[in-house]
Amino acid sequence: MKNILPKSELLLKKSRPIDKLSTDEAIFLMADEQQNAALEVKKASKSIEHAINQIYKHLSLYKKGRLIYVGAGTSGRIGVQDGVELFPTFNWPLGRLDFIIAGGNKAIIKAIENAEDDIKYAVDEVKRKSINYTDVIIGLAASGDTPFTCKVLEESLNKQALTIAISNNPNGKILNFGKVKIILDTKEEVVAGSTRLKAGTAQKICLNIISTIVMAKMGRVKNGYMNELVVTNEKLRQRKKKIDKEIKKLDFEKD
Repeated sequence: MKNILPKSELLLKKSRPIDKLSTDEAIFLMADEQQNAALEVKKASKSIEHAINQIYKHLSLYKKGRLIYVGAGTSGRIGVQDGVELFPTFNWPLGRLDFIIAGGNKAIIKAIENAEDDIKYAVDEVKRKSINYTDVIIGLAASGDTPFTCKVLEESLNKQALTIAISNNPNGKILNFGKVKIILDTKEEVVAGSTRLKAGTAQKICLNIISTIVMAKMGRVKNGYMNELVVTNEKLRQRKKKIDKEIKKLDFEKD
């Protein structure tokens, strides 16, 4: 049986190759493709809404349940980028946040050979982190077929965790292990196989939406302000004063 590559591995055909374009043509092409990534997120709005509602219910029900991001390579780094902002922005407890990255923490800044194929490490990490029914696992895979990420979600599903599978491939295997499935069908890239581009943009927008709205539902946004902002420097001290002032003002006007 012939292996069919995910479209993210293929070259964008509606334009000449990027290295054959003038600089201004290349800029406009890439900007247009980034807009298309956002459109794919809009198309997935119903499944994203379902994910938000399920995550909110789960984290509200299980007061010690964790939000755990899972991925390999670019997808793993995008998960980390979203997750690490939850404490400073929303004061989400660090004990309720975690990451499982192919190749471990060192893979965040350096590509680790064969890490995305290491399903043994995936199984070991699920055991080591004691993933259970109280947890929410968000797995991201541009190809949808990354063995490491698929295995973490499969093992987590077997542990009765709430699994969210995000794939840029409508036929991705990862979707088999998601209680909630989100498809961001971004198709071919300007540089074939470079999913740090359109696929990565769609994943980041999707995670921004999910985490922000979940945090808002958890009461960590008030009147559009970061009412739980963690103050760590002078700039943030001034911002917190302004936020508290604006919230009090809006509450007073409402009364």
